[in-house]
Amino acid sequence: MADTSKTESSTGPETESNRQHLLGSLVFGHTIIHWYQQLFPVILPGIKDTLDLNDVELGTLSTIREGSSGLLIMPSGFLADSFYKYRPLLLAFALASSGLAYFMVGLAFSYFWILPGIAMIGVASAAWHPASVGSLSTRFPDRRGTALAIHGVGASIGDTISPLIIGALLLVVSWQTLMQYHLLPALVLAFILWRSLGFHYKDAGPRPTVKNYLSGIKDMLNQRSVLAIMFAGIFMSMGRLSILTFLPIYLAEDLNYSTLGLGFYLMLLYLMGMVSQPIMGVVSDKFGRKVVLLPAYAALGLLYFLVPVTGNSFELGLVVGAMGMFFYGTSNIATAAVMDLSSSAIQGSTMSVQSVFRHIFTLPSPIIAGVLVTWKGIDAAFIYAGVLLLLGSLVIAAIKFPRRPIQDPDLS
Repeated sequence: MADTSKTESSTGPETESNRQHLLGSLVFGHTIIHWYQQLFPVILPGIKDTLDLNDVELGTLSTIREGSSGLLIMPSGFLADSFYKYRPLLLAFALASSGLAYFMVGLAFSYFWILPGIAMIGVASAAWHPASVGSLSTRFPDRRGTALAIHGVGASIGDTISPLIIGALLLVVSWQTLMQYHLLPALVLAFILWRSLGFHYKDAGPRPTVKNYLSGIKDMLNQRSVLAIMFAGIFMSMGRLSILTFLPIYLAEDLNYSTLGLGFYLMLLYLMGMVSQPIMGVVSDKFGRKVVLLPAYAALGLLYFLVPVTGNSFELGLVVGAMGMFFYGTSNIATAAVMDLSSSAIQGSTMSVQSVFRHIFTLPSPIIAGVLVTWKGIDAAFIYAGVLLLLGSLVIAAIKFPRRPIQDPDLS
């Protein structure tokens, strides 16, 4: 038996300084990825107004973005695990495709023509996460929750600064022009990341055989705890996707905020995550994943209910800021929980399997929310999301989580 708590020498340099350099590089790249990911909710009101979309069509855009990510994340995980030394290229491709996606969105002149660009936004996410999360999970098996949480801090930084800066820029330039300007920085940063990461992946290590690869995934999915954690993640993702689709619309149309005000509140949605995620990671490593996940799910569900009943902008800011403590980081802890129960040789694909499982059920959520909003008004989107999170907390409460990562067979 090969203990997953021991860093595999076959996957590259083991020194602590090299591990920290890899972590820092991936945190930087994750910041850029989420800068681009958070452009989407900021420009949604502009897209809706420019293309004259209804709420269901708007929800469909979010579904297409998530659908493209779900479709490609399994192949991305397979490539990340089977062609280890090419992970830098895969990660660089994720950054480059982010810029190309928004360049295409900026050029679109109709609902039909904007769809390919929206789909490519999901492609970037699918390309990044299996390779980056798989790398950190393998290199930091002793501090998996902490490493993934710090990786998530990079996302929170991008999620925080992007809406505010882009919201301010949209006061002086059209959203179409601003999106087209994002191509060149993405290409430059992709090249820099590709060149800087090569050292960490020079030793490809042993590739898992197809038999052992499929066996590892099968063994993971045969565990009830894994399925239950992923099932709870469905409720989390359905609620989050609905919030990301209709919170910007609520702020822009119901509360009449400018793009700067919209960017400010979307910034609050992620700001606290920069502080809370490392704490959540350390606590989950020391005391178990459930100690973090259960209160996070329940609190987030209650906060969703509060959004439409806040009496003023200050109260709304407090609620949205509190949501930010759990909005993104909770998924990293759930990912760590699943990786605790899977083979060290398929960590990239473990991320992919978890994402595919989630996407299958999550994709209709923005459309469902759009139907509810059309029928009952914008408050329905927040009530819908809150109910989903409380259902997820009930699932988490029923799961027995392991205290330590499992041991797995040597797949070399």
